[in-house]
Amino acid sequence: MSKTDDTANLMTQGSIAKKIIAFAIPLFLGNLFQQLYNTADSLIVGNFLGSNALAAVSSSGNLIFLMVGFFNGVAMGAGVVIARYYGARQAENVRLAVHTTTALGLAAGVFLTVSGVLLTPYILQLMGTPKDVMPLSIIYFRIYFAGSLSFVMYNVFVGILQSVGDSRHPLVYLIISSAINVVLDLLFIAGFGLGVGAAAFATILSQFISALLCLSRLLRTQAEYRIVPRMIRFDPLMLRQITVNGLPAGFQNSIIAFANVVVQSNINKFGKMAVAGCGAYSKIEGFGFLPITCFALAMTTFVSQNLGARQYDRAKKGAVFGILCSITMAELVGLLIYRFSPSLIAAFNRDPQVIAFGVAEAHNNALFYFLLAFSHCIAGILRGAGKSTVPMVVMLLFWCIVRVTYITISVHFIPDIRMVFWAYPLTWTLSSIVFLVYFLKGKWVHGFEQQVR
Repeated sequence: MSKTDDTANLMTQGSIAKKIIAFAIPLFLGNLFQQLYNTADSLIVGNFLGSNALAAVSSSGNLIFLMVGFFNGVAMGAGVVIARYYGARQAENVRLAVHTTTALGLAAGVFLTVSGVLLTPYILQLMGTPKDVMPLSIIYFRIYFAGSLSFVMYNVFVGILQSVGDSRHPLVYLIISSAINVVLDLLFIAGFGLGVGAAAFATILSQFISALLCLSRLLRTQAEYRIVPRMIRFDPLMLRQITVNGLPAGFQNSIIAFANVVVQSNINKFGKMAVAGCGAYSKIEGFGFLPITCFALAMTTFVSQNLGARQYDRAKKGAVFGILCSITMAELVGLLIYRFSPSLIAAFNRDPQVIAFGVAEAHNNALFYFLLAFSHCIAGILRGAGKSTVPMVVMLLFWCIVRVTYITISVHFIPDIRMVFWAYPLTWTLSSIVFLVYFLKGKWVHGFEQQVR
């Protein structure tokens, strides 16, 4: 493998703490800006277009993740393969993995565009979306899914860069697109008085820009992960590796999304004020997920590169460090959200009912973020070790089967929205217990030596 300046991105050498933090901080900041511009959508829509429009946009998260999460999971599996070969310094395999991943992303983007636009009304109806919110929801979702190629390819390109240890360039590109998104939201909604469709259009346009910036970086680099357009094709053997690593993560995302759609469907039963209030909380909750997602991604890349380089003790030490950082930061954010939730919810909409629903969910869930952080970190470690089937099974059992069963039974006998809220801390606790046992037994690294070619 040729030596380039990009070898500085290798996580197989140097201080473990410095490498993980240096990789995680840009991820954190990038996720922060992404959450800010997602929140900006709801803030602008809620304040300028009212409760119905806020409910329409607020119900979007779970449906979007249901449609997009599978493909993002597969892209995550591709990142594991790229990181492993990059850590092992196998240039040709890095090139094959990068171009196969790009081809897969293009195919997925086209498929998601068609299926998303066609299926939106049916899925919203199955979710029990309130009738007075349905027309606006259909407009928002259809415009959003019309731009599917933008966010699929953005995630593919960012996944490639992050798999080789570059989290700085995606941060810069995300800051640029976030600023563009907020400006377009203000221009279209506050300035021109357009509806929720404009918010969706602003989002996909800014996402296209960030995807193009990432692509430009990958076209210009001289490193092994450079994209050469004429080389974009499916390599059968590499595609098999990517799907073996990515399908469990994709199914895991879809499983979680499906369970959350069931949760959203039960929230919808309590009316549009509940939808708006819980939707506002979900935007705030996204900030609690920032340290969780950044360290989970850091763990996937760190573990994958170091196991690829056969540095097993270093992988174990890095895993412990990442877990401790993630749960500590997540809980600190949870405490802040718990304390300031009334003011935070009111920023989206000042209707007392909307605030009451949002605060109730915040007070129910925020103190348990450390459990969510632990589960996601272990899942990231296992994906990096090529054992993505384990988190898929654990989350299928607890975050889908147990969660849906609990809600179905509890709400039937106790029709109180707080019973829906408790589904999250309960299932986070159960998954964390299983993951803790698995991690302490060292099963995530056992046998990896036989997996490396």
